[in-house]
Amino acid sequence: MNKIQTLNKYLDGFSELVGKSSAYFSVFMVLVTCYVVISRYVFNTGSIAIQESVIYINAIVVFGSVGFTLKHNGHVRVDVIYGPSSVRYKAWVNLLGSIFLLMPVSFFILIYCWDYVVSSWAILEDSPEANGLPFVYLLKSTILIMCFFLILQGIAEILRNFCVLFSPNAADLNYEEEEISAL
Repeated sequence: MNKIQTLNKYLDGFSELVGKSSAYFSVFMVLVTCYVVISRYVFNTGSIAIQESVIYINAIVVFGSVGFTLKHNGHVRVDVIYGPSSVRYKAWVNLLGSIFLLMPVSFFILIYCWDYVVSSWAILEDSPEANGLPFVYLLKSTILIMCFFLILQGIAEILRNFCVLFSPNAADLNYEEEEISAL
């Protein structure tokens, strides 16, 4: 059980690091968006590449934070039955939900989007806009990266809930749900 808990801590730590790191890109995205608005409406100039960069930054923020959000129970959930339930019931719901919903959906997205991303890399796809960013293949790759982050955190969730359910000292594990903390 100690090896499982150690692995779980590493996976959680990775999700925490990536999630907090990607959150800093939100500030950068706001600054770039302000620049785009000011240059367009104050100075009557603009750059399509800079406008498109906001999409790239947004992909980093959203897809980079999926594991972090899952770790902190920030995804959409129906709390009518789940909320007031016992820790063991929640552990069963989370374990079965991770095994039968999260992991299959993550793998489905990964498999389904693989050819989409590979074909984009094969032609080094660039923006259809004149003077746009020539890195659309990198943007599309963030979909696969998101799946990787979800799968890693899904494994952590499965391990955590397995320990809560089957560890002889489950009360000592302190895997009570955490609220999303402010960064």
